[in-house]
Amino acid sequence: MSAELFLELGTEEIPAGFIPRALDDIKRLLGQELAAARISYGEIRTFATPRRLAISIADVAGKQQRQELKLSGPPLRIAFDADGKPTKAAEGFARTNGVSVADLSTIKTEKGEYLFLSKVVEGGKSVEQLMEILPRMIGKIPFKKSMRWKDLDIRFVRPLHWIVATYGGDIIPFTFGDLQSGNLSRGHRFMAPGEFTVRGATDYIAQAEQHYVIPQVEKRRKLIEEQLEVLAKQLGGRINPDEDLLAEVCFLVETPQALAGTIEARFLQLPAELLITIMREHQRYFTLIDEQGQLLPHFITIANTLAKDPTVVVAGNERVLKARLSDAMFFWREDQKSKLETRLESLKKVVYQAKLGTSFE
Repeated sequence: MSAELFLELGTEEIPAGFIPRALDDIKRLLGQELAAARISYGEIRTFATPRRLAISIADVAGKQQRQELKLSGPPLRIAFDADGKPTKAAEGFARTNGVSVADLSTIKTEKGEYLFLSKVVEGGKSVEQLMEILPRMIGKIPFKKSMRWKDLDIRFVRPLHWIVATYGGDIIPFTFGDLQSGNLSRGHRFMAPGEFTVRGATDYIAQAEQHYVIPQVEKRRKLIEEQLEVLAKQLGGRINPDEDLLAEVCFLVETPQALAGTIEARFLQLPAELLITIMREHQRYFTLIDEQGQLLPHFITIANTLAKDPTVVVAGNERVLKARLSDAMFFWREDQKSKLETRLESLKKVVYQAKLGTSFE
C-alpha cells in the first residue's frame, strides 16, 4: 500500500528571495533521503508563502523495498580447522548475520576462496523511517543566512512555530528543536490566525484558502497578475513589465490585494528611471505606463490583507511615497546646481584602490 506524505514547516516571515531555493532544496533532500531508505514515491508538489514551506509526495510506499545482500566472510582457510569443523571466525560471521554456519556458501576470488552469504532483508515500515528522515532533512536545508533562537541547538532561516507531518492522513511523530510534529496548521496571521487540521495536500489547500492563505505559488502569482491587469486598465495604462518584482512580491503575501495610488504631479519632473527605482526598490510598487511608454502618475501596491477600507491603506502608501519622493526631489535639485564636469576635481580625493591610485587617475 502507498499513501501521501505531507510536510509543512510554519515559520516567521522568510525573506522572499530565500523561498524558491528552499523549495528546491526540500524537494531534492527529501527525494534523496527516500531513495537512500529504499522507499519508492511518486509526484512531488511544493507550496510556499512567507510563513510556510510545504511539500506533498504522492504514492509513498508503505514499506521499504526488499534488499538483497551479498556478504563476503573470512577466508576459507581460516574458517574451518583441519578436521573440517567451523572455527570461531566462521561461527562469528554466521552469528553476526543471524544465520547458522550451514547456511553459508563459498565464493572463489582472485585472492582465494571465502565464506559467502546471500540473504534478503525485508523492508521495514516507511513511517518508522520517516520519523528519522524528516527531522534530519529539516536540519539539512541550506540557507544563505540562518539563525538560532531560544537556547535550542538547531538553526533555520527563521524561528519555527509549527510542523505538520502526515502519512496517509496520520501524524508522523517526531521532534525538531522544541517542536512536536502534528496535524495542525495555521491561517493568515491577521485575518484568520486560528488552527486547522491537515490530512494531506487536498484538504490543506482548501482549508488554507478558507483561512485566507493561498499556498500554491503559481495560483497566487496568477491572481496578482490578474489584479494588476484589471487596475492598470481602469487607470488607462498598462503595467511596466517587471518579472523580478512580480516574483518577489508573490513571496511577500499570503492573500494578495492590489491597490492603486496616485503620484503627485510635481514629482513627475523627476527622471522616470529615478521614480521607478524608488518605487520598485524601496516600496515594491508596480509602475504604470501609457501606450507610448511614458510613466503615468499612478502606482499599484500588493497588500497582504483584504482591507475593509482600502482607501486608508492607499492613503498610507501615498504618504510614505510622498516622503521618499520629496527627499529625491531635494537631492536631485541640489545635484543640478553643479555641472558634472565641475565634480571631476573631487575624484582626486576618492581612493579607487590603495595601490592603484584615485578614481580621477
